[in-house]
Amino acid sequence: MADLPTVNYPGGIGAVTMVDNISKAKIAIRAIKKHRLIGFDTETKPSFKRGQTNKVALLQLSTGAHCYLFRLTVPGIYEMIRPILEDQEIRKIGLSIHDDFNALRRRGELNPQGFLDLQDYCKSFFIDDISLQKIFAILFHEKISKSQRLTNWEAESLNESQQIYAAIDAWACLKIYNFLKSGDFNPYEVSSMFYSD
Repeated sequence: MADLPTVNYPGGIGAVTMVDNISKAKIAIRAIKKHRLIGFDTETKPSFKRGQTNKVALLQLSTGAHCYLFRLTVPGIYEMIRPILEDQEIRKIGLSIHDDFNALRRRGELNPQGFLDLQDYCKSFFIDDISLQKIFAILFHEKISKSQRLTNWEAESLNESQQIYAAIDAWACLKIYNFLKSGDFNPYEVSSMFYSD
């Protein structure tokens, strides 16, 4: 996988909206509600002290063409986005989503509805790898950079590299699902070198 080209986020920073106040949240939520299928991910500031955990700092929702980054550190934004997370009519595609649910509940009550976990979905296509990087590499022969994963997601402002990284993860979940759902993927044509033992 190290030899694969790194994926570029389509649209660049222009296809990302940082939602860091209530007014922006209202606009973003109206836009998201127009879609029945979205990609989902979260980011949490890493902790390097034993026993210390941080609350989710960022929640990403991708419509495919655009990604909205909700800063959950801003009071009121979590409460505003929660109805979408509990809306069974809007399908949210994520990876290892139960970990995200547990983390989000540290910010408040949550009854998640309408979610699909790619870790389960991919198994029906004989893809046993559970990391987003591996699944994306198998399907699209590109690698997702993880260089920003351990950065400070609670920083006063997130730089462009952080925003693009966060957007790619949610966008990639949706892209993977749409590709597998299309029927264009033939698992028997994929080289066994990508698969775990």
